[in-house]
Amino acid sequence: MELLAIPFLLLVGALLSLQSGANVQLSAAAGGAIRGSALQLGLGAALLVVLSAIVGTPGAPGLFDDTEPWHLVGGLGSAIYITAGILLFPRLGAVVTVGLFITGQMLTSLALDATGWLGVSEETLGAAPAIGAVAVLVGVAMIVRAQGGTSVHPVWGAFALLAGAVLPVQGAINAQLRADLDAPITAGAWSFVVAAIVMLVVLAATPRRQASPAQLGRLPWWGWLGGLCGATYVTSVFLLIPEIGVAPTIGLTVAGQQVASIFVDAYGLLRLPRRPVTAVRLGGVAVLLAGVVLIQAG
Repeated sequence: MELLAIPFLLLVGALLSLQSGANVQLSAAAGGAIRGSALQLGLGAALLVVLSAIVGTPGAPGLFDDTEPWHLVGGLGSAIYITAGILLFPRLGAVVTVGLFITGQMLTSLALDATGWLGVSEETLGAAPAIGAVAVLVGVAMIVRAQGGTSVHPVWGAFALLAGAVLPVQGAINAQLRADLDAPITAGAWSFVVAAIVMLVVLAATPRRQASPAQLGRLPWWGWLGGLCGATYVTSVFLLIPEIGVAPTIGLTVAGQQVASIFVDAYGLLRLPRRPVTAVRLGGVAVLLAGVVLIQAG
């Protein structure tokens, strides 16, 4: 593994946690989770389309002619994940939400590596990844149990696991699209365009609460950065999955996510509720991250 990939992916993972916090503020100002998610995805799509126009050929005739239809739907993962972060961070806290996200991410990435699904290179998994998967489950169980008396509703817990699981699936699909197009930024732009369109359709089908310009005007500057963080994550992951594999790529990003989430909860960063980070919760984080290391070692 390239040494530079390690700190880079840790940073990308940390940005993913910060993205969720920023999107909570954006959704509050925009008039709801669906509207906030659509706005954030639209901003990310616009950013990548402009960048693609500078370095690639986003509108070239026939660009998608030889592309399998399933290679075009990776953006659905962003729509699910971003909406989940907006809904779950205020309800469960950053550490618990990210812990559940990580569980879904790591178990799905192991399944992709073991089976070679979605065009991923098949890897033989030994004892270390199996032990690592168990450690991830034990760690997240410790984190959830240390919630401080607030139970995690099964529906919200299942939604968090699903939101985590779609990220490696999205990365694998987008890696196929990148190979089809031989234009990484264009592939990332398409992923965000698909996600934004999906959320606009959902928005059109749901009751809406109008946002006032005054509300958006009071949004802190960092509340607009979710699209940039998301675009960085999506592009980085599908570029690196073919180089170092699904499990290492996802493992490093989730480590960055979890460490960043500790600071978000402990200090109430990004205007989120401050939640105690107890010794049991820190122990759960340590066990979870140990599991991630074992999965990478396999």
